[in-house]
Amino acid sequence: MSAETAADRPRRRPLSAWDRVKFLLLLGAVFLFVVAAEVSGDPLMTWSDAFRLESRKSAWILVLLGLEVARQLHFFVGERWSAYYVFWTDRVFGRMERRMLRLNDWNRYRLSRTAKWVAGLALALFVYARLSHTSVFDALVNVPGDLWKAIPVVLQIVLLMVLVVGQFVVMFWFLSKGGIDTYFPEDIATRFADVWGQDHVVSRVQENVFYLERPEEIESRGGHVPGGILLWGPPGTGKTLLAEAVAGETGKPFVFVDPGAFSAMFMGVGILKVKSLFRKLRKLSLRYGGVIVFFDEADTLGSRGALNGGFGGGAAAGARSWLTRQSAPASRSAAAGAGGLGGLGRAFGGLEPALGCNGTSYLSAAARAEIGREQAREQFVMGGMGGGGGGGDGTLQALLTEMSGLKKPRGFLNRVVRRALGMRPKPPPKYRILVMMATNMPQSLDEALLRPGRIDRQYKVGYPSKEGRIRTFEGYLARVRHDLSAEQIDRLAVMSPEATGATIKDTVNEALVQAVKDGREVITWQDILRARVIKEYGLADDHEHIDRERHSIALHEACHAVVAYRTQRGRVIDLATIERRGGVGGFVAHVAVEDRMFMWKSEIEVQVMVSLASLVGERMFFEGDNTVGVGGDLRTATILIANYLSSAAIGDTLSARLALVEQQMGTLSLDADRPFGEQVEARLRELYERTEGVLSANRREVLALTHALETHKTITGEDVEAIMEGTSGPTVDGRRYHDADFLRVAESYHSEAVREHRGQTHDLHKLPELGRAAASSNAAAPRPPGASPASAAAGQEAATG
Repeated sequence: MSAETAADRPRRRPLSAWDRVKFLLLLGAVFLFVVAAEVSGDPLMTWSDAFRLESRKSAWILVLLGLEVARQLHFFVGERWSAYYVFWTDRVFGRMERRMLRLNDWNRYRLSRTAKWVAGLALALFVYARLSHTSVFDALVNVPGDLWKAIPVVLQIVLLMVLVVGQFVVMFWFLSKGGIDTYFPEDIATRFADVWGQDHVVSRVQENVFYLERPEEIESRGGHVPGGILLWGPPGTGKTLLAEAVAGETGKPFVFVDPGAFSAMFMGVGILKVKSLFRKLRKLSLRYGGVIVFFDEADTLGSRGALNGGFGGGAAAGARSWLTRQSAPASRSAAAGAGGLGGLGRAFGGLEPALGCNGTSYLSAAARAEIGREQAREQFVMGGMGGGGGGGDGTLQALLTEMSGLKKPRGFLNRVVRRALGMRPKPPPKYRILVMMATNMPQSLDEALLRPGRIDRQYKVGYPSKEGRIRTFEGYLARVRHDLSAEQIDRLAVMSPEATGATIKDTVNEALVQAVKDGREVITWQDILRARVIKEYGLADDHEHIDRERHSIALHEACHAVVAYRTQRGRVIDLATIERRGGVGGFVAHVAVEDRMFMWKSEIEVQVMVSLASLVGERMFFEGDNTVGVGGDLRTATILIANYLSSAAIGDTLSARLALVEQQMGTLSLDADRPFGEQVEARLRELYERTEGVLSANRREVLALTHALETHKTITGEDVEAIMEGTSGPTVDGRRYHDADFLRVAESYHSEAVREHRGQTHDLHKLPELGRAAASSNAAAPRPPGASPASAAAGQEAATG
């Protein structure tokens, strides 16, 4: 056989000279020390007699020395003789190891723990026998009596340790507990069938469940089982419910980690909690064949100030976090007073606004997103870079270490004794730990936390589709008594485009509350509508507008509604109101009936026209005058035009201004900015004129909606459609607004309102009461938005220029 082939045979790696003799020198030095001690203690003792005497008294040192010599000879032969090395590693030690592998991980763990206790007790007994100058057997017999005699001394030592060290141990032990709840398979009844409206996410998560239960399906092919899932999305979309369903389907223990579990007063407590948590997870994994740990609100733990590039960074991240709130239904913005006069009035000396309007409630989600990005950029410039986030006490770093997958061999015998015998330590068992995290702020999570190997998969749990909303409504309505038809549930799903499972559940519960308050046990359609208004838009206060202010607010909102109804596509009016909610005097809310990703240039222009409708209408109907309540609407229109001119080529130029700003390091001179400002002004004036054309062509409809809002304060989108089309709505009979005498009565009442506004009169005539229209050709069947008669055609012509 060639020399090259012989060199390839397995042999032990040669030891260095120091590693070969260090223990021999140590044991030899110890034996010489005891011999010298024997000689120095007795002047008549010779060195030869001391050697013979200590060879009997300290024979254990010589035994250890002999074992070390044999070990080194064993290593020496294994370094030069391949057959000898293979025999011991494969046939002797390897055969023993293969037999042990027949046991499962949990049994091997228990046997290892028992062996450790036995070896430890045997070593302690041997030491005790040497100290008592008796044999091991006699020492074993004398241990109970000697322990009883030593109890006072032992108690003193224990008491001292408790007083000095125990107080800190107990304090940190208690601090390291809490915030972690373990649910066993019999405690969890949730299944995938209980997760409604998230079928696309459930199907992907089921893959992880399959690999957790049958890891060999992928590991036998050279792959690895995904060990981490991030569920991110708006609050209430079912992230926690989905994690519970995973635990229920697998039958594995489910460990729930409280968001604030790792927040502590003392440095290092968070690290102890992380170590304790994963020690518990490893034990549960061995015992049950797998375990699922769920970190809710993971951004409270996983934030370190470094934003994930996949979700954006810097100001963009701030924009997205703001958009998380803004992408909720428009009513929430309304209830919070976003836009309109609410903020503008406070800017002018803190004066209480006379007229307020939600400046974003009538916009599409994409348009609201653009407004949100602009506001986030302003907050970023004014507020600076901000704080650093969590992780300063090492908690995040400890979590990253535990999730890294690099585990050292377990046990003292495995790590030390096996190495001493020249054996390779056994690798740790494969812990089947599925880490699930949920957050609505994914951009704040540390990049190291989201890398593959820790978090392998990231799923967005967004707002459910229409089919998902229908299924969710049906599921929660099935638990109560109701008389809603399938068509009404379908319309309810259309009216709630951004409803989550939590909001749907809350809405059905509020409808039940309304029914019980009325002394009924069955939920009706009106109960559901009332519950939606309360939950989506908040409760209106008891404020009563004065007559002329009520009229101006109603006309303001009517202009928004008319322009939106005549020009928008894919969106319908959900609610129009002049009831005050917080700092908002009124608003018109819309819902999308189509799930779309992008906006067209023409749709952006429509959004701007809807925003400008209040300014155009007030000037048109109040002879050039307008309230400061249009400030929020004007700001919205300006931001939309400026941003889309800068990035989406909706103007006369093709260059992207934002790219030019980035090229010039974020600075543009005033002279360079002036042409852009002129472009924005020109586009706004063009759309102002088109909006004016729509309102002029629909003057009757504006006055009709104004009268309906003054009469009812709040009307639904179906009522708006009935008024615009001359049909009968749920609460408003729109046919009477198309009578021949209505326009004369409405114009007369409006003229009185204008005169009072000018101060020419102090008494506004009573709001005219209209008689119910007789059934005529006006009572036509309802038409979809946009399919209007001659006035609608004229309005559409004006809108498209």
